[in-house]
Amino acid sequence: MPSLPILYINLDKDAERHQRMESNFLNLGLNAQRLSATWWPDLSPEEQARHHRSDLTQAQYFKPLGNGEKGCYCSHLAACQRLLDSDAPSLVVFEDDVQLLPSLPAALEAIQKLPTDSWDLIKLYGRENEKIASRRPSGIEGHEWITYRRVPSFAAGYAISRAGAEKILRTRIPFGRPVDVDMRFWFENDLHIFGIYPSVIALDDTSFTSSIWAQKEGRMTLSQRLRKLKMKLQLTWGNTWATPPHVKDLV
Repeated sequence: MPSLPILYINLDKDAERHQRMESNFLNLGLNAQRLSATWWPDLSPEEQARHHRSDLTQAQYFKPLGNGEKGCYCSHLAACQRLLDSDAPSLVVFEDDVQLLPSLPAALEAIQKLPTDSWDLIKLYGRENEKIASRRPSGIEGHEWITYRRVPSFAAGYAISRAGAEKILRTRIPFGRPVDVDMRFWFENDLHIFGIYPSVIALDDTSFTSSIWAQKEGRMTLSQRLRKLKMKLQLTWGNTWATPPHVKDLV
């Protein structure tokens, strides 16, 4: 069984998700610790100002961030800090709306054998038809290590090295975008992101009903649509001109 520390992010009020995640880990023989998710309104004004800046959101994103998105980002930052406060070389982080697939333990064992100076973040979940830039066998039947032509969204599950946690904490406080969108802008902070394909976790049915922000959104204004287009162009430009990691580096 893998010995990497595992955290899952869970709001105190979400007892049902807590119990389901604990059952999932138990069924796979994995040990995991619960990380109490950040509830944004509970933070002091000083803490809120330190972590998020609305002017960054205005410049980087197409609409204001909701309290749930801000709290979610803070929870992932707390996971990074938890890693740096420990002696562990890397950490596995899950949100609490995922299903753990039978291939996950083997994937975690393979990850802990990788030298941590060759990667910053390894995504455990991605798109079904992934846009792959490079690939090589992972040693896990039916799965490959990959790099992305475009890093997918989703912060549902990933492994992160100490170097990756340091980069995120150094460059993403304060933040302006949602955490999963910031991961797509890997070229801004030289975050070396890899993935395992196919995914070794899946989204649970509960992922369609967020516990941290409202589901219904109004129609975007013209200004928001233009800002979203600008963000997409910046993403395309960055992916075009930056030099991404190659899967051969993952050795």
